[in-house]
Amino acid sequence: MPSRPVKRSLTLHGHRTSVSLEEPFWKEFRRIAEARGLSINELAAMVDADRGMKSGLASAIRVFVLEEVQRRP
Repeated sequence: MPSRPVKRSLTLHGHRTSVSLEEPFWKEFRRIAEARGLSINELAAMVDADRGMKSGLASAIRVFVLEEVQRRP
């Protein structure tokens, strides 16, 4: 059963923002951040910087998580 998006607050470059993601994406995003030795805010800032203005942050995080999962052997 798909989960509903959950809104969480993040701090990006000193500014507060909120992002709504489904729980499986939040869990995997946290796991990736931990594996890289980063905080959620640091990883979100990296994704934010890479996305440009082509997409919203939530969409960029989902694509980032998907690409990371697909890279696994």
